Amino acid sequence: MSITRSRISRRTVTVLAVVPLALLLPAESRAAAPDHLSQLQRDADGLRDDGITGVSVRLETSHRVRTVRSGVGDLSTGQPVATDGYLRIGSTTKTFVATVLLQLAGEGRLSLDDSVDTWLPGLVRGHGNDGHRVVLRQLLQHTSGLPDYIGDVVPDLSAAGYRVNRWTTYTSRQRVALAMKHSPSFAPGLGWEYSNTNYVLAGMVIEAVTGHSWEHEVRARILRPLRLTHTLAPGNWPFLPGSHTRNYQQFEPGGAMTDTTVAYLPFDADADGSMISTAADTNRFYTALVQGRLLAPAQLTEMQRTVEVPANRGFPPGTRDGLGLFWTPLSCGGGYWGHSGDGFGYLLWPATTPDGRTIVTVSLHSRPGDESSATRQTQDVTALVDRTLCPAPSAGWSSARLASSRLLSEDHNSSTGFSSGT
Repeated sequence: MSITRSRISRRTVTVLAVVPLALLLPAESRAAAPDHLSQLQRDADGLRDDGITGVSVRLETSHRVRTVRSGVGDLSTGQPVATDGYLRIGSTTKTFVATVLLQLAGEGRLSLDDSVDTWLPGLVRGHGNDGHRVVLRQLLQHTSGLPDYIGDVVPDLSAAGYRVNRWTTYTSRQRVALAMKHSPSFAPGLGWEYSNTNYVLAGMVIEAVTGHSWEHEVRARILRPLRLTHTLAPGNWPFLPGSHTRNYQQFEPGGAMTDTTVAYLPFDADADGSMISTAADTNRFYTALVQGRLLAPAQLTEMQRTVEVPANRGFPPGTRDGLGLFWTPLSCGGGYWGHSGDGFGYLLWPATTPDGRTIVTVSLHSRPGDESSATRQTQDVTALVDRTLCPAPSAGWSSARLASSRLLSEDHNSSTGFSSGT
């Protein structure tokens, strides 16, 4: 996350351009495909050399698991980055929440075309916001126009402000009330703008429908069936359990690194971004999701029905948004599914191929104090993912396979147009 006041968004600041893969590979690597494990290590070391305190990457295919680490897990002790340690996953939480809401739709307990007011009467009101006009699909796809509450819970964007305010707690209703002090970005369905308020409301809808908290439903419907024993929704418990790497935020350009391993509860404790997991559990979740083991075909199709993310929103060109799931294009054709997550001092970037047979999760454990460095480092992450999911033809990607991947991308984009307009 960029920590400039205008860009506090609770989701990662992604690259503003897709860098051609050929420009990112050294000449000798373009001539002959590098060993993936060696290339992964070089990429992780490159991130470390660019100022990230700790980096870990977990790559899984149908045949093997590869992990690399770089940097340190604790600046004060110099201990190494934890092996598959616990991670804050930030807005990656949104995919879990969207999955539960879609399961409820598949059970006939709600409709994606229900208005927010159907389930939360009178909550979305004021300054032009109207819950009668916003439907659940628009919450999940960020086409509601509802304002984001995040800026209201970061009154002091500094190291001192983090320490003073990190223990402050809010209820979901209080978060929504803060958002309702602002006017909507656009009329429902007539644009796209990332807003964490959407998923706070989605979590409240889950409770209104089931009588249980969204955390309970995530545990019952996803974590237990998939045996994700290292994934939890901790609520207002601010600490990371077990083995983990420490997170560090630089609150001003060139400033000191502040240990931000303890959650910032004003925005680390709700359905928009509170969960904790590991790279192994995160990979297992996304693999199960895209392979249809969590949603019936009709609901998975709805989740993957995408709209275009407009330019200048901090996403790579060609990025499209589904329901709690983003599609990002690859330089070799096709693309990958995932949902990044970030917060003070960390960035998580999961990416899975459409068939779920290859998935990589990258985790960074520090964030810089200036936007240009944040963008450059995130660009390095997306380049790493592109290299990993787009091996050169001599590494097993035949011309026919590359052509098939491009056709998949063309078919995906032609069948999921943004009918709402922007």
